[in-house]
Amino acid sequence: MKKLILLLVAIAMAATINGTTKIYRGNSTYAGDILYTWDGKHLYQGNTTYSGNILYTWNGKCVFKGNSTYSGDIILTYDGKKIYQGNTTYSGSILYTWDGKYIYQGNTTYSGNILRTVVGNKVYRGNSTYSGDVVYTIEGVIPAVFLTLFL
Repeated sequence: MKKLILLLVAIAMAATINGTTKIYRGNSTYAGDILYTWDGKHLYQGNTTYSGNILYTWNGKCVFKGNSTYSGDIILTYDGKKIYQGNTTYSGSILYTWDGKYIYQGNTTYSGNILRTVVGNKVYRGNSTYSGDVVYTIEGVIPAVFLTLFL
């Protein structure tokens, strides 16, 4: 597990060094379908890295509203597996669980609670890998916590 985490961090750092990550609507890589752009620190609305379009800021552990790193603006905290609401790691605040392939609702890995399936660069609705269930196509790497922002 530690090796997998190190590999994901290395990939994320390489993607940040080499450019931005694009998140497309559905099963598309057409520029007109870019919903979000990720630069390794900020998630932007659309195909831009203009500071006025910053939706969220990331510090490696927390997601902040807009272009902020003020603790009062923390909306999610991520420990690598659990995603918590706000600035806490209290078990009662767990919104989602990530196991490297699935995003589950709450503090569980029960298959009935799968909200998203991530395979390769595709994010699917529920427990599916059917092409009609592709919610996002990702060119690059983005922390899993961001996949929960638009459920």
